[in-house]
Amino acid sequence: MAIGLLRIFAILCVAFICGKLISKLKLPAILGWLIAGIVFGPYLAGVVTSEITDSVWYKIIIKVFECFAGVMIGREIIFKKIAGSGKQIIGITFVQSIGTFLFVSAVFSVVFLIAKIPVYLAFVFGGIALATAPAPALSIVNEYRTNGPVTQTLLPLAALDDVIGVVVFFSVISIIGGTHGSAGTSPLTVVGMIVLPFAIGIAFGVLASVLMKAAKRNAIRFLALLLFLSLSAIGGLLIDFYIFGSFTMNYLLTGMAFSATTANLVPEKEFEETLQPYRPILNLSLVIVIVNLGMPLDYRLIAGAGLFTVVYILSRAVGKIGGAYFGGKLTKADPVVTKYLGFTLLPHSGVSLVFTGIAVSTLTAFDVSSAAIVSGTIIAAAIINEIIAVIVAKYAFKWAGEIGNDKKSEPQNEEE
Repeated sequence: MAIGLLRIFAILCVAFICGKLISKLKLPAILGWLIAGIVFGPYLAGVVTSEITDSVWYKIIIKVFECFAGVMIGREIIFKKIAGSGKQIIGITFVQSIGTFLFVSAVFSVVFLIAKIPVYLAFVFGGIALATAPAPALSIVNEYRTNGPVTQTLLPLAALDDVIGVVVFFSVISIIGGTHGSAGTSPLTVVGMIVLPFAIGIAFGVLASVLMKAAKRNAIRFLALLLFLSLSAIGGLLIDFYIFGSFTMNYLLTGMAFSATTANLVPEKEFEETLQPYRPILNLSLVIVIVNLGMPLDYRLIAGAGLFTVVYILSRAVGKIGGAYFGGKLTKADPVVTKYLGFTLLPHSGVSLVFTGIAVSTLTAFDVSSAAIVSGTIIAAAIINEIIAVIVAKYAFKWAGEIGNDKKSEPQNEEE
């Protein structure tokens, strides 16, 4: 474990340097972090091996930092500020998520009919495609201090998108698995995966808020926030271990629910002051989460990427961009949101790889060839799409005129 920790520390240092070098090219630092994960992960340099990434202690560390990163989403969900746009955000989220699922499923249905591949596989691709990985977009928001209609819509939307993604994907995979005699995921498990992260974050957020409001010094408030946020992550790990038997829950949602609760219960000025010393922890969390996204990406699959990979990337992009556009039109959103929100939703790898692993495990029991198609297509698409999507997302914020608008965080980012 000690050697593994040293190797991870070395990669994080390299990732930080790569991020700075990439930033000099006017590209998001996250690209450097992602590339460091790919290059030094199990499939290339092997500094961090599969043995390390498969270990329990490594997964625990990643889940804790995912929880810490989720704070960035929740801190912006202040109900009195988004009360007027809550229905709009829900509407856009639903249209672009379900729209992406239906469009990708329809496109692959045609492709698979022509290729004489089981059509049910099209719905697996649709279920994987609708999910959005919030961490890459959050890293760009954090790095470029974006603020405006697109940013304010994206942050709560990222959480809702994951909820819809879990419901749709597990419904699809359960129906397919049940139809073909494989053990499906029970409805109770799906509900638990959605409800429990929120319940844990809210419960510990309430406890933290009581102490934070009673504290007279900012240092005490910060320690209370850090303590109960850590307890949120530990609570999730215990439930994952004893109930699900694996690392199944979404810890970004737990961190989001925790910070959203404290943001709404603690006076705004005090809460913002409490978050000032938290920024270095947030920055570190984002680097760790993004480097981890790059670890399982096998660069060799790029050479083998074929028609299915191209179809997947393009159909998903059309679904996300088109869905966000029509969702914005239907809900009469700000024109800037309608035009550019979809481009910020293209990052995908973290959630897609989790869903892919579950889909492959289910399909292998009765259709090995289909499992191979899903695995090869999605992993190759994840590598290609993530690099392109991060650049596109950065420019979407630029086109929307939102880069550098978050004045609250300027003092902590002067070096950028």
